[in-house]
Amino acid sequence: MTDVARLAGVSHQTVSRVLNGFSGVRSTTRLRVLAAIEELGYRPNLAARALVTGRSRTLGLVTLDTTLFGPIATLYGIERAAREAGYFVSVATLRSIDPPSVEEALTRLAQQAVEGVILIAPLASPTDALASMGREIPVVVVEGSPTGDLPAVTVDQVAGARAATEHLLSLGHETVFHVAGPADWLEARERLEGWRQALADAGAEVPALLGGDWTARSGFEAGQTLARIPDATAVFAANDDMALGLLRALHERGRRVPEEVSVVGFDDISAAAYFTPPLTTVHQDFDEVGRRSLALLVELVLARKPSSERIVIPPKLVVRQSSAARGADSGRPAASGTLRAVRRGSARSAPRRPAAT
Repeated sequence: MTDVARLAGVSHQTVSRVLNGFSGVRSTTRLRVLAAIEELGYRPNLAARALVTGRSRTLGLVTLDTTLFGPIATLYGIERAAREAGYFVSVATLRSIDPPSVEEALTRLAQQAVEGVILIAPLASPTDALASMGREIPVVVVEGSPTGDLPAVTVDQVAGARAATEHLLSLGHETVFHVAGPADWLEARERLEGWRQALADAGAEVPALLGGDWTARSGFEAGQTLARIPDATAVFAANDDMALGLLRALHERGRRVPEEVSVVGFDDISAAAYFTPPLTTVHQDFDEVGRRSLALLVELVLARKPSSERIVIPPKLVVRQSSAARGADSGRPAASGTLRAVRRGSARSAPRRPAAT
């Protein structure tokens, strides 16, 4: 900075004000300083700045080691928001979201002098580890347990599942089958709850649950079962990947979508509009999740006060061509006896955990 000041003919303090974006510097002076920075190839020493200011402008991000769309899209949304706010992000990925692993990751990030931590916690939140660390470093949880005491940002999964199920019921389908995600995932539990609530409110029969593991393969297996059930005219899959496998199975079994079976997914992945047919699904605004969680964490960093604020972001149903009115093509009557037979468990399969990546 001294070299820059000498070349620009200004004081060390003026260079500092230009670098930190402060007002009160004349435009001609600012241009001289920026030209000197460019000529000298000067880059601020972030470590030195952190020692002087006591702020590293670095945030920690802890997430599950996975290629699943939801956690990855959330991570990218947070990183983009941090970059726009002038923060760096240090990412720690974990094989499993359990208290010892989370505590180790938080300790490692604390040693890097991060100012705060965002935890993407799609599984049951390790509240003990978080609560103890939250007293030392501000922590915000994304998609954490709804009963936790830590500040959190989440998408309303229950409302999204209700919207998907109510959409299918509004098209005249007597009930809606559900291909669920793994039981230990919070989103899967909440989407299951929203599906059940919508059926209960409509007085519709609740068919047997089919378990999946978020993969297209598990959706394909569920679809092979559903294709043999005449009553299965509407299906809500807990994510778009499973919906993709479901569509393939129905096609191979000669069940036309949406003429005979309507299908709705969840997530609105970028490819959903290009499925055959284009998939009706529930959109989650991961960029908004990133912005809100980053803003909440920065607020905690600056205020240095504990908080239990919980921000809930509404999802949006995106209607495409995979859902249609029941009987719009075939007009075949329902066979309620088959539905009762499935309820007794012939279509149930055990949820599977996603494979480690």
